[in-house]
Amino acid sequence: MDFMPGAVASLAGLTLASFLSATVLPGGSEAALLAVLATHPEQRDAALLLATAGNTAGGMVSYAMGRFIPRKELPGRLALVQTHGTTALLLSWVPLIGDALCIAAGWLRLPPLRSAVMMAIGKGARYLAIAGLMA
Repeated sequence: MDFMPGAVASLAGLTLASFLSATVLPGGSEAALLAVLATHPEQRDAALLLATAGNTAGGMVSYAMGRFIPRKELPGRLALVQTHGTTALLLSWVPLIGDALCIAAGWLRLPPLRSAVMMAIGKGARYLAIAGLMA
């Protein structure tokens, strides 16, 4: 797979946008993915992989932040994570609640590797669906 300088910069920007949008910072990695796919369609697989990896890494930052929250009663709406465990992290891509789910997973001390895998599956499926819009 050949990477042109413009594609490398686009993929790097996509990875950064994906990472930042998965933390508590606002961002729109979907638009970044669509822009990369529009300008460098030959980099589709790399773009999907890097967007998923960046967004999952950002989710794990939120998970790590949750581990620093003192143990107290978990708010009722985040009980989804307590009830369903790491499986709830398949929804970590959902705007507004995704960050809270990742933070709750850290707060509950759910297994980090399984949490990352579930985040990656959910986030990757979302990016794959978005890429399908370009087909």
